[in-house]
Amino acid sequence: MNSRACILNAVKENQPELLALPDITHLLEVENQDLVAEFTRVIEGIGAKVFQVNKYQEIIHHLKADFETEKVRVVSTLKEFDEIAKPFSGLDNHELADVELMILPTHFAVAENGASWVDDELFKERVLPFIPQHLVFIVEKEKIVPTMHHAYQLIGKKKYSYGTFIAGPSKTADIEQSLVLGAHGPRSLRVFLV
Repeated sequence: MNSRACILNAVKENQPELLALPDITHLLEVENQDLVAEFTRVIEGIGAKVFQVNKYQEIIHHLKADFETEKVRVVSTLKEFDEIAKPFSGLDNHELADVELMILPTHFAVAENGASWVDDELFKERVLPFIPQHLVFIVEKEKIVPTMHHAYQLIGKKKYSYGTFIAGPSKTADIEQSLVLGAHGPRSLRVFLV
């Protein structure tokens, strides 16, 4: 037996006993928590703006008030925003170089940290939430979950080639405590709770 085989055999023979995973079901019990209020508090605390609306036309009204939508490039994967946004062909990511505002759907959001889950089921181009100057997420109020434990129950067995949680605008800080928004992605995030 060579030295490599001896070492691997010694490691195999000296494995610790397998322990059962801890029971975390108590972490999943949430009592009478206002998830919309908690999500709003958390995500506004990290720099995003939250608006509660009843229909897409209200979102268009808000965006027209905040942006000169007829003068800047607005892109969306949702047909409901064709009035102010152009669809992305998906042929060349360089087409996104001058996008000012991106409007995207989300699967759900997490109240405890303000994160929204997006994956390749919603849009095939991974760059979409990271390339614009300003990002808009559409979240259905009833799809806000309390904790990341609940979130991972939703996505744990799902098949996707790409997925990410996004919370707040892009920001970075250095040792001199200078905070920079938009350093690696959008400068602002607006979340519309429908």
